[in-house]
Amino acid sequence: MKIISQNKKARHDYFIEDTYEAGLKLLGTEIKSIRLGKVNLNDSFVTFKDGEAFVNNMHISKYEQGNRFNHDETRARKLLLHKKEILKLFSKTREQGYTIIPLKIYLLQGLCKIEIGLAKGKKDYDKRESLKEKDQQMRLKKILKNR
Repeated sequence: MKIISQNKKARHDYFIEDTYEAGLKLLGTEIKSIRLGKVNLNDSFVTFKDGEAFVNNMHISKYEQGNRFNHDETRARKLLLHKKEILKLFSKTREQGYTIIPLKIYLLQGLCKIEIGLAKGKKDYDKRESLKEKDQQMRLKKILKNR
C-alpha cells in the first residue's frame, strides 16, 4: 500500500467515528497525476445524489503530458461503494453534526483507493483538549525513553 496523500487536518477538526474504503471512478489523466502525487484532499467532502456518493473539491492537478484530453481539476468524482454502505452513510449524514470527509488516498495493488470517514465536528474547546492530550503523551514518551 502506497499512501499518496493524507488529510492531516481532518483528525484535528473532526471526531472520526467510522472509516470506509472506497474506489474512485477516474479518467486516465487523473490516475497518472495521482501516481505522481499531485493530489490534495484539503477542503474536500462527500455528497450524495441519486443513490450514489461523490467526492467534491478534491484537487487533482492537470497531467503534464495530457493534451486536450486533460481533466477538470476539481470535478465531482464518483465513489465506488456497496449500496448498503451508501444507504448507511446517507442516513448518518441526515443526523445533526455528521459529515463524511476523505482521510487519505492510496494505491493498493495498482488500484486507487480512498479512505473516507464518518465525522462529527469538534468545537474549539475539544480541539484544545486534543492538543493537551497529545502533548502529555509526547512528554510521557520522552520521559520513558530517557529512563
